[in-house]
Amino acid sequence: MLAPDEPPSFELVNGGGRARTVLTCDHASPRLPRRLGDLGVSEADRFTHIGWDIGAALVARRLAALVDAPLVLSGYSRLAIDCNRPPGSPTSIPEMTGGVEVPGNRGLDPASAAERAEALFWPYHNAVEALLDRRAAEGWPTCLIAVHSFTPSLLGQARPWRAGLLYNRDRRLADLFREALAREPGMVVGDNEPYRVTDGGDFTIPVHGERRGIPHVLFEIRQDEIGEPAGVEAWAGRLAALVREAEARLFGA
Repeated sequence: MLAPDEPPSFELVNGGGRARTVLTCDHASPRLPRRLGDLGVSEADRFTHIGWDIGAALVARRLAALVDAPLVLSGYSRLAIDCNRPPGSPTSIPEMTGGVEVPGNRGLDPASAAERAEALFWPYHNAVEALLDRRAAEGWPTCLIAVHSFTPSLLGQARPWRAGLLYNRDRRLADLFREALAREPGMVVGDNEPYRVTDGGDFTIPVHGERRGIPHVLFEIRQDEIGEPAGVEAWAGRLAALVREAEARLFGA
């Protein structure tokens, strides 16, 4: 699937970071493997939200630097295979997304879908698993934060939330973040909005967070908040403060 001169399917940043938090970015890149061509999608569309989470990787990288956290980023576009969807699910390799057809995904046979998963999906998640396993073996307490972004409007409906806290059964970290963000005037935060985490529709939080029993949250930031460097810096700084406070309250000073 990937030629020797193409970037790998994931990037590990600051793997030895000593924060008590691990960061992931499931939709970090709009890149497509050369072998897949453009999947029949225009470059303009590939660089919108259907191809990646705009600004999320920039925030995640800056946050990792501010709190000394390890970060794992996906290497390729969600159009090739979505790293936050269970393989085989209807949205794992979408034939249509955000109202845009993806001809290169239409009628994909099981062997081709499995090849994409082996090349792009599993290496990313194996890297997350290996990082969490190592920290557990060292006895290092860990929270998991998956950094995402969302569009300011969907199907003509404005989304009022500046950020969203997504979870399923375990709301420990989401509650701590919500409490802290509520102190900031004008901060509108979605509680399982604009999406929610489910077993059938998500992968990172159910598998790496819930199954391990570690505190976790999928953190969504509205894309117009992080479209410029100043916004990226502001949100990374805000998240750094949230992380430090949550770590202290969950694990002690």
